[in-house]
Amino acid sequence: MESRLRVFSSSVGTKILIGATGFALFLYLIVHIAGNLLVFLGRDTFNEYSHALISNPLVPVIEVGLLLILIVHVFKTIRMYRDNRQARPVAYVRKKPAGPPSRKTFSSSTMILSGLWLLAFLVIHVKTFKYGPAYESSVPGVHDLYRVEMENFTNPLVVGFYVLSMVVVGSHLWHGISSALQSLGADNETWTPRFLVFGKLMAVLIASAFIVIAIWAHFAGVRS
Repeated sequence: MESRLRVFSSSVGTKILIGATGFALFLYLIVHIAGNLLVFLGRDTFNEYSHALISNPLVPVIEVGLLLILIVHVFKTIRMYRDNRQARPVAYVRKKPAGPPSRKTFSSSTMILSGLWLLAFLVIHVKTFKYGPAYESSVPGVHDLYRVEMENFTNPLVVGFYVLSMVVVGSHLWHGISSALQSLGADNETWTPRFLVFGKLMAVLIASAFIVIAIWAHFAGVRS
């Protein structure tokens, strides 16, 4: 058992863990944005969805699981970054986008920075929306999370920070999705180009969807 666990301490095992946890977080983002898009269907629909989610007894277990996945992802990524820096103390390679056949891009070169930004954003985001004001809706026992979202996005500074953070999300996913799939062994001449396109497409779609919600909520909140 100990020898099996030791595999994940190797460079290959570390990449596999980073890829697996990163892909799991990507799948969560798809579910998360799908739920958030219900805000366009109105207050009642969004609050009903939010209540069903919050009242689900499995949600706390899932949240703990997601937190553990995030911790492993962050820890292993920082550990790998540190080990790579120690193995190559002199930055003899300039970090700039390279043309074919290299896959180096601005996104791949700034993964550690974008990841740290998103970690800080996540703390602020959870504090703002999960532990924000507990307004009661017109339905007894159902919190008005629609109001919480609309009120927060009324502030243009909040919207600006949120939009910038979603651009960072897109940048992180631009390289992270395809990299995760390759780390998990999905790397060959046929599928690799498709994964690269898939990763970029999903990065744009997810980031754009979150940005549209924030901007729409801002203008809808100002008008109301």
